[in-house]
Amino acid sequence: MARDIFVSYSQPDRECAFAVVRQMEARGLRIWIAPRDVAPAADWAAEIIDAISSARLMLLIFSGASNDSAQVRREVERAVHKQRPVLPFRIEDVLPSKSLEYFLSAQHWIDAFPPPLEPHVERLCDYLGGALDGIAHDTLDMTSGPPRTRAAEGPPVLPAPDPVQLRLLEAELARWIGPVATLLVRRAAKDGGNLDALAQRLAPEVDDGVQRRAFLEACWRIGRRSQ
Repeated sequence: MARDIFVSYSQPDRECAFAVVRQMEARGLRIWIAPRDVAPAADWAAEIIDAISSARLMLLIFSGASNDSAQVRREVERAVHKQRPVLPFRIEDVLPSKSLEYFLSAQHWIDAFPPPLEPHVERLCDYLGGALDGIAHDTLDMTSGPPRTRAAEGPPVLPAPDPVQLRLLEAELARWIGPVATLLVRRAAKDGGNLDALAQRLAPEVDDGVQRRAFLEACWRIGRRSQ
């Protein structure tokens, strides 16, 4: 189910994060937060990516702990890549680390100090009410890669990639975006198509243009080796 807001937080800030969620939900906002909204026995990484993709905005509970969290950094990176706005809600007077600053330097901030927390959350809810009105909800299916026009029905010109090619493709994509490449390749492969079509669907996951071209060239070499 689509939600208005994905909440990203570090484990030491769990109590604060859930207090913020309770107050936002009391105002009628639809929230996704882990682990509460992760389905039993679900693939955790897949659930996180789906939730970020279907949300309209990410709320980052920002603190010294989230500054040092690799999981928070991955979530913020995916939100920025999916073009979801990220709103940092600073519960401590700290600045983002270099790895987070790259993604957050242009973002609006809301400070949640000094205590108590509740008035700051009320101000946050007031802001979100107006901010969400200005964000069109993305109704595209975001779980199978970037939007693309489906080809006319009929047999593919080239065969679908074999398991060896898929593993090579995962390795090439992982060079640029990390371990999440495995999940993205498997999902993209479910849509069918040959190796070139699969590479074209996955290429937008690589943000840097030079790196994207390197990825596509590597995919072309994988296809040539199999001929």
